[in-house]
Amino acid sequence: MNAVVLDLRDLAVQNMVITDDALTVDLSDGRTLSVPLAWYPRLWHGTAEERNNWRLIGKGVGIHWPDLDEDISVEGLILGKPSNESQKSLQQWLSQRPKA
Repeated sequence: MNAVVLDLRDLAVQNMVITDDALTVDLSDGRTLSVPLAWYPRLWHGTAEERNNWRLIGKGVGIHWPDLDEDISVEGLILGKPSNESQKSLQQWLSQRPKA
């Protein structure tokens, strides 16, 4: 059996672009990763203003959106992990959002 070991210690987000359809990050090792925005329902349901209000956390090992209470890690992006928020939690969050 083969095992894959990822060394994420020196890997960090250098830049991030978010559109209506995708989240794209440039990493410190030169890779660019793009994932569907639909993987992250809070980002998907957020306004452009909310999505564009982000900051790097942990020296670039993650991205935080304070308006949406969302955090995404470099590790999760590399491993292709979409949000694991339950539907119940998401529905509760959506019900508390101001109506447009």
